[in-house]
Amino acid sequence: MSRTVTPTEEVLKNALLTLKEENPTLGIPKVHALLISTHPDWAVSEKRTRKVLQSAGLVYPSSGLIEGLDVAKYTPKVEVRFFNKTKGKGLVAKEPIAEGETIWKEDPFALAPEWNLYDLQTSGHACGHCSTPLTTSPLIVPCGASSSATPCPVRFCSRLCLARGARAHPLLCASRNPAAAPLLHLARRHEWMALHALAQCTARVLLAYNQDGRAFEEDWRVVRALAQLGMEERARGGALWKKAHKLYVQAFQEPATDVERKRLAKLLKKPLRQDVADALFDYDAFLRGLGRMSLNLEAHGGLYVLHSHLNHSCTPNVSVRHLDQRSALSRITLLALRPIASGEELCITYVNPNLPVDQRRRQLMEWGFGKCMCERCVKEEGERKESGEGEADPERADLEAELKAGLGVM
Repeated sequence: MSRTVTPTEEVLKNALLTLKEENPTLGIPKVHALLISTHPDWAVSEKRTRKVLQSAGLVYPSSGLIEGLDVAKYTPKVEVRFFNKTKGKGLVAKEPIAEGETIWKEDPFALAPEWNLYDLQTSGHACGHCSTPLTTSPLIVPCGASSSATPCPVRFCSRLCLARGARAHPLLCASRNPAAAPLLHLARRHEWMALHALAQCTARVLLAYNQDGRAFEEDWRVVRALAQLGMEERARGGALWKKAHKLYVQAFQEPATDVERKRLAKLLKKPLRQDVADALFDYDAFLRGLGRMSLNLEAHGGLYVLHSHLNHSCTPNVSVRHLDQRSALSRITLLALRPIASGEELCITYVNPNLPVDQRRRQLMEWGFGKCMCERCVKEEGERKESGEGEADPERADLEAELKAGLGVM
């Protein structure tokens, strides 16, 4: 009979570090399974694996550089830098930036707007591309595929937005691809922003694949380089996640009815490369896709290429604003909150900076960013210890974190 061994914290930590370096995209359950298969004589629970990974900062998103990204088309003031495997990529100032200065403006790669705006879009009262609320302007144009037999209520604020909307809308159109309707209804019913964003992103990638090989390669590089985190732990045992995957596959690959299959075939005529199909429609790939969306979406639901490079700080030096509210609501403007020196990293905040240190850290750890050890957090932690205030009960915090994780809604 084999003898079981309980490894020390240091031995376990080193073993998990090795596994995470070799398999950076794996979630906690799969890392634990790999640990047990690698060390069959070890007695280690998944709960202990999770706590060691989190406390050691070993559960972190993985990201890559976007090959060929032309940062200069956004702004000459910043450059992309890859720091290390743990931190990943980020943005650094190439020159001094003054407080209040506009660093760059950016339109979304994909947009899954807040639900009040989405409802306006799907009722024809906001632009189907940029989400700007519509007036009585003569420039407004309807979806070209809409008819009395197969209506699509989506309208666009201009012909320019109609043309730009063609990058994704046809595969989400109630008239052209009715197979997508159940997926979008599920996302709306559960207010699942990450699922809606993944649908938008997938529609753009598939249409580019069928229409423009060069555009597809550019879009595919963007999607594949987005920071991602394994979602297996959150999805485990959840029937809703399986249902979402089924509807996602039906929307874009295998519709449920003959009529829907014929409609989809008119849009997607080119056979999909197997590696692309696997990277989109495999269940684990679907979970990674949701993880990408949840980690990279801007607070109001847009996915932005350069913005996705910004890391977190509890004392951010950059603010994201929606200033073009009458002409391009989805466009973001990045403003300097204070003077930024040349060579300094640009950071935004991923959490409410007014929260106490333990709540900020907990929210960051929910998304795998590890325990924040920025200057502000360390200082506030020391002040709490000196005052005898201490941190909230860790077991209760773990439970709250699991419940709040929910569906990956930002």
